[in-house]
Amino acid sequence: MGIRITPSILNADFSRLDEEISRIAAVSDLLHLDVMDNVFVPNFTFDFEQAAAIIASSPVAVDSHLMIADVDRLAPAYAHAGSASVTIHAEASSAISATLRAIKAEGSRAGLALKPGSSIANYADCVADVDMFLIMTVEPGFGGQKFMHAMMEKISQTKAIIGDRPIWLQVDGGISLETIEIAREAGADTFVAGSAVFNSPDPAEMITQLRALAEGK
Repeated sequence: MGIRITPSILNADFSRLDEEISRIAAVSDLLHLDVMDNVFVPNFTFDFEQAAAIIASSPVAVDSHLMIADVDRLAPAYAHAGSASVTIHAEASSAISATLRAIKAEGSRAGLALKPGSSIANYADCVADVDMFLIMTVEPGFGGQKFMHAMMEKISQTKAIIGDRPIWLQVDGGISLETIEIAREAGADTFVAGSAVFNSPDPAEMITQLRALAEGK
């Protein structure tokens, strides 16, 4: 099972974002870009123009996580802007399969995210259209929240739905040196880490340590 570490810039210093990204570029598989609109979640990070500029300038391929209400209309634009992966929230979409297919038509991987309160069983039929499932282990909207251990059962359920398909299983929220092995053992293979990375004195070394734990070293 391949392991991927995708640092979230949600906890980075936005005033010097290029520098923050350059610190972790060499050891990151993807850069996790949290896009929040203050509608779907009670926080705002970037609008499309701001996000597109980050996608264009990032030395690391970008994993765009759209926590926005108008996701069916805007998700393909994030793919067109150059995101390697675009993840939509099931709770925000009224046309999940169509939007996932539109993302892939633009050349990006398509992901489907679930809030803690959403059951994976309700979206099992999306397995034909996704390249990645994202299980939130915090309520989306803010970084630095406590890891929800109760979500490990959902990760295991999602892994069972994926079976032997080449679909990534991402976990986002509270991932740290203390929790990454727990999430891996439940079945996750792709890990978003924000505050653990950017609150560390040496973000690149923290990513290296997280990867070693996830790989069982």
